[in-house]
Amino acid sequence: MNIRLSGRGLKLKTQHVQIPVGARKMPALVLRSQRPRPDAPGVLWIHGGGYLTGMKEMVFMSRAVDLVVRFGAVVVSPEYRLSWQAPYPAAPHDCYAALLWMRNHTTELGVNPVQLMVGGESAGGGLTAALCLLARDCGQVNVSYQMPLYPMIDNLDTASSANNHNKIWNTQRNHLAWKLYLREDVKSSQVSPYAAAARATNLAGLPPAYTFVCTDEPFYAETLAFVEALRSAGVSADVDVYQGLYHAFDILEPSLPESQLARERFCEHFARACETCFALQP
Repeated sequence: MNIRLSGRGLKLKTQHVQIPVGARKMPALVLRSQRPRPDAPGVLWIHGGGYLTGMKEMVFMSRAVDLVVRFGAVVVSPEYRLSWQAPYPAAPHDCYAALLWMRNHTTELGVNPVQLMVGGESAGGGLTAALCLLARDCGQVNVSYQMPLYPMIDNLDTASSANNHNKIWNTQRNHLAWKLYLREDVKSSQVSPYAAAARATNLAGLPPAYTFVCTDEPFYAETLAFVEALRSAGVSADVDVYQGLYHAFDILEPSLPESQLARERFCEHFARACETCFALQP
C-alpha cells in the first residue's frame, strides 16, 4: 500500500504485518521509502501516549517519517498493549518481540542487520530506553543506536514533573499514567528499570543515544538526568534543549521555528549515526 501524507507531499510504502508474541499476534506497520536503499537502517519506532493511549498509526506524524523519506530507513511501528489492557511488563515485552522479529527478518525487510535502531517519543521514548536495557541484558539482539525523545522514564516526581501545569502533559496526567502502568508499584523506588529506565543503576554497554526536550515540560529533568547517567557510564549521548514550549511541541506545532530546528537537528544526528553506529548481532 502506498500512502501520501497530507500536507507533506510525501509517499511511503506501507505494509501491515502480524508479529508473534507468545501465542498471540501483534499488529504492526512497516514503512519503506518509494526508493529503497540497499542495507537500509532498520528502526523500531515506538509511539507515545503515556503508556495508556496511542496507536501504531501515530508513526505517520512522528520524526520517523523523515528517517524513511530522507535516509531510506525501514521503520517498524508495533501496536503494543496499552496499560489499560495490560500493565507493565506487557508493553516492553511486546516491543522486545518486535525487535527480535526485525532481527529475524532483516533480509525480507531489506535491513542492514548491524544497524538495528530504536526510537520513540514520550512513553515511546521510555520504552526505547527500557528496550535497550532489556536487549543488552538478554543478549539476543544488539541495538546500534537509540533515540528516546523527551522520554517518560521516571515514575517518581522530579524537579520538572512535580507541580507542572503545562498543557498537553502535566503532573496530574503523569501520575495517572504511571498508576495505570505500574499499579501498586507506582511510588516504588525499587521498580524494575525495564519499567522506568531512571531506576537503572548500570547503563554501561548501551547504544549511543540522541534526544531533545524543552524546558517547561514534565520530562525535562529526567531527560537531562538520563543523558548525564549515560555519559557517566561511558555511553555517547547528545541532547538538544529548547526553551519554554510544551510536551511534544515538534509534533503538535511542526511549523514553529523550534520544531523545524528540532527536526533538522534530529536528522543531523541520525545521519551521523548511519555513518558511525554499528552493532554486530549475536
